Amino acid sequence: MNDPPPLPGGCALFLDIDGTLLDIMPHPDDVTVAPSLIATLIAVRVRMDGALALVSGRDLTDVDRLFCGGDFDIVGSHGLEWRTATAGHDTVGVAQQPSGDAIDIMRTWAAALPELLPGLTIECKRYGIALHYRSIPERKAETEALARAVLADLGPGYHGLAGKAVVELISVDAEKGAAIQRLMAFAPYQGRRPVFAGDDVTDESAFETVNRLGGLSIHIGDNGETQACYSLATPAALLDWLRRTVSRPVENAQ
Repeated sequence: MNDPPPLPGGCALFLDIDGTLLDIMPHPDDVTVAPSLIATLIAVRVRMDGALALVSGRDLTDVDRLFCGGDFDIVGSHGLEWRTATAGHDTVGVAQQPSGDAIDIMRTWAAALPELLPGLTIECKRYGIALHYRSIPERKAETEALARAVLADLGPGYHGLAGKAVVELISVDAEKGAAIQRLMAFAPYQGRRPVFAGDDVTDESAFETVNRLGGLSIHIGDNGETQACYSLATPAALLDWLRRTVSRPVENAQ
């Protein structure tokens, strides 16, 4: 798979975070964001006339914690929630609010799972829970079995999203591709060519959507099976690609 071409003008840029902009860490809370990365993203956003959004499985508050001071448009919780700033006013949306019963079920399981499978890391999110088995990769099958048990309690409105050494349990309405298409209907994204970079199975719906809309899809890391049309080896390579966009003269950006 080839490297992507230079980022053209007239684009709307959507960027996954973990594994794409940032290296994956043993625990999600170990991740930090360098001020230089925030500065680069702000410069790219200016070049894109504001059409840049972070698209993550993390919830909005967690993305804000990481990118403090960036004031970015954000799609969080795999598309269940989003925040955009248009004409200086925040617009916040949620695709689906979990029921109180679902929240109680997830909290109960989150407390019990580490004892049921020592070494399993539980990440509690606003709209779901993630079961990380990065420190116990040999226990993948047991992790998946526990995930199925939780889903049985949650019912048909929830499913499991399998990622890199993680199974996330979240609403069936969570889909990054649908969230990107939603943003493409509004300024400053409307009428632009979408570009999405991601690294995981959970990003495949976004690759499919961007391809269907005639955009650029970029897979970060080992290619494997993916619908992305281009690839870059590492988050550092993606950052270099973005910085080249900023450094190009304006007259060549188109």
